[in-house]
Amino acid sequence: MLTETPPSPILKSASLKPGRDGAVDGAVEVIEGAARTGLLLLCDHASNALPEGYGTLGLAEEEFSRHIAYDIGAAEVTRRLAEMMEAPALLGRYSRLLIDLNRGEDDPTLVMKLSDGAIVPANRLVDPYRDAEEFQNRLTRFHQPYHRAVAGALEHLSARGHVPVIISIHSFTPAWRGVQRPWHTGVLWDRDHRVPDALFEGFAREGGLTVGDNLPYIGYLKGDTLYRHGTVNGYAHALIEIRQDLIAAREGQAEWAARLARLLTPILERGDIARVQHFGSRSHEARG
Repeated sequence: MLTETPPSPILKSASLKPGRDGAVDGAVEVIEGAARTGLLLLCDHASNALPEGYGTLGLAEEEFSRHIAYDIGAAEVTRRLAEMMEAPALLGRYSRLLIDLNRGEDDPTLVMKLSDGAIVPANRLVDPYRDAEEFQNRLTRFHQPYHRAVAGALEHLSARGHVPVIISIHSFTPAWRGVQRPWHTGVLWDRDHRVPDALFEGFAREGGLTVGDNLPYIGYLKGDTLYRHGTVNGYAHALIEIRQDLIAAREGQAEWAARLARLLTPILERGDIARVQHFGSRSHEARG
């Protein structure tokens, strides 16, 4: 019988816990890892926390148990996987409702005013044209420090003689607007097919899995985390989406972390992956 992870309340910054071997610093939870390979794990939407002074952004507290606030189960999978792989990991400390770390600074969805039917009152005017001061405040305090941390972690891996490989962990809802989603997991990617191809092969060997290819979302938004740190730098990368009901329980989180460890271990040993190579981007196709 699965032990369900209880729905998360709004996590206040004072109660947020670091990873097993990491520390919580500013906008980022840092797991140092032994960095025995070039693997860097990311979890942009790890937390439903809000920093002091933001209340609930005007939302009912129960909204913070929903996917609109964070990627359910993704943080736990990331931490377990980091431990198994002895890899560094960076996890966002605050809710995507405050500011979305997986968006470029000029993306209109960076600060969401409406998310899956929920109007976010405190975000209503937060954009570069109306409340530019608060928009810049959120960029400076929460968004930019995360991306500086990612860039710093990549530099650290390079300094140790590794060519970085970036894996970002996310989760998605089992249904969207009344339509069931058939995928157990999805691999999102742009033009760099190295890690995605290897993951598709690995998932096929695992058997019994329906795997989305750039589903349920596309993996080529200009300015998103992997564009900024993977595509631009020529580092092999992929975003892995896992269906939330499969990782809502501790057993599922452990199962998926172990599965990803099995798949990633041989991938990291491949010479064609552990090298800098630029493939360009199809991000111009992402929006009209």
